[in-house]
Amino acid sequence: MSLAIRLFGTPQIERGGVAAPPPRGRKTWALLAYLLLCEALPPRSRVASLLFSEADDPLGALRWSLADLRRTLGAGAAVAGDPLQLRLADRTSVDVALLTAPGDQVAFRYIEGELLEGITFPSSPGFESWLGVMRRHLDGANRALAHDEALARLAAGDTGRATELAAQLVSHDPLDQAGQELLIRCLARSGRQQAAEGQLAECEALFKRELGLAPGPELKNAAGDTDRTAAEVVGDSDVALGQLDAGRAALDAGTVEPGVQILRQACAEAAASGDAAVEARSLAALGSALVHAVRGRDEEGALRLHEALRLAEGCDERAAAAAACRELGYVDVQAGRGASAGRWLMRATELAEGNEELCAVLGVRGMALSDRARYGAALDLLNKSVARAERCGQRRQAAWSLSLIGRVHMLRGELSLALPRLDESLALVASERWTAFQPWPQALRAEALLLMGNPDLAAAPLDHAFRLACQLGDPCWEAMGARMMALLSADAQNDAQAREQLADALARATRVPDVYQWVHAHVLNSCAELAVRTDAHDAAQIVDRLAALAARCGLRELVVRAHVHRDRLGVAGALESARVLAAEIDNPTLVALVSPGVPA
Repeated sequence: MSLAIRLFGTPQIERGGVAAPPPRGRKTWALLAYLLLCEALPPRSRVASLLFSEADDPLGALRWSLADLRRTLGAGAAVAGDPLQLRLADRTSVDVALLTAPGDQVAFRYIEGELLEGITFPSSPGFESWLGVMRRHLDGANRALAHDEALARLAAGDTGRATELAAQLVSHDPLDQAGQELLIRCLARSGRQQAAEGQLAECEALFKRELGLAPGPELKNAAGDTDRTAAEVVGDSDVALGQLDAGRAALDAGTVEPGVQILRQACAEAAASGDAAVEARSLAALGSALVHAVRGRDEEGALRLHEALRLAEGCDERAAAAAACRELGYVDVQAGRGASAGRWLMRATELAEGNEELCAVLGVRGMALSDRARYGAALDLLNKSVARAERCGQRRQAAWSLSLIGRVHMLRGELSLALPRLDESLALVASERWTAFQPWPQALRAEALLLMGNPDLAAAPLDHAFRLACQLGDPCWEAMGARMMALLSADAQNDAQAREQLADALARATRVPDVYQWVHAHVLNSCAELAVRTDAHDAAQIVDRLAALAARCGLRELVVRAHVHRDRLGVAGALESARVLAAEIDNPTLVALVSPGVPA
């Protein structure tokens, strides 16, 4: 008989489609949710401390709840051992698995409600804190998959379903510019121009009223996206191929806007020719250009990539399909949409052929894992990316992956390993004259030097890196440079200047809608550290912003750090929750941070 476990909304269990008797204790629901969502098998002592610390016999209380859970799940399920392991019977479905299984290709359905809705655990503040993190994380995964599904539907011409999903996203969070842009684009693509313009006007008024600023020009562009850009075409696939090559060459030469316009022309020419393979390649190139070369255009770029993938799959254009999946994964990694990023990158891995594509896919997968503090797996993939890149002469990819290897080692406190990798990355950047990338490894290298106690060496190249980032107009690179200058100011005990520089870094990190959320959260963490240390009046507000962002985007290490900040602000249960979350992260510096005896 089938078993369905529903933890979103009011929790319940159905057996054969009929509601089964609920568990006798509400903490049994908590135990079930915890065991289903833990990434590593938890020791009994940890679970007992987390859920039953107020009991005279925490382990005895845990045994009672385990027996209650076994009765509730029925025959075929088992939960036993130390560490605890939950095994579910065959034909058991779990609603949270729809959001947490990267390879699950089940048709997406937007899930209403939140995890264990309406249930609180005031006697277990550590678990209550963990539950808040998971609620935000799963809500973020739900929204990420809805966003992804809406783009796929829009690319396939199903504007009705795409509009429904986009409207749900906007209803859930009206201040999310990406959701607003998607809804406006869906309305425009469906021929409802007046509705698109009305949504644009409503969004502009809302942003001005609530945020004191206007949304970016991307929303106006979306309102005008009734179809692909009109162009004079002759319907010749050879002409389209020539334009595709010319557009790529223009981008390589740094002439971005002309290159993008030539690629738009190539897409229109290929579509008119009826050559689906050339159109797929042209759309993939245009999508990639919008994502990497034009700030604020990730949403349009993602739609072009969806269109490219749909065509490529229909005509067995495997290389274009692999590139589209990789780039869609990259967009979602930057946006902190880990649930959808994982699915795209798994598909890209399956499609990739040859070292050139594989080294790129492995690099993005390594980036995704390192953002989410899965450092061991990230290092493995990034080292493989470097090896393949060196094998096929992709020196820029090698530099990119080396910079991320350096970042992982720096975050883990392995500074003697971080510095050589960052130096290798910068040497490749110099040999390739890849100035557009240079500020990133330079900022990471400066941070490693500062952590090693060499502020003067850290400061030396930083001013150049920051000025170069400003010349390039890249908000991520600018934010990293401004943050590093703030850390140097704080190290020199100039806290007032550090606070100003961090405010500037935060403004730069969020200047465009397609924010790299790891950088955004990393800057927020530095803001929180300074605010807590100096007893700033807005310290709790900054920490709450960090906690919400990190939880939604699955940035696990930064979630832990937010809880450490909360502990230092006197929040009950925060340190216990930080220890529970840190136990699943392989980072010696983090373990030391949450260990007993570490000074606040």
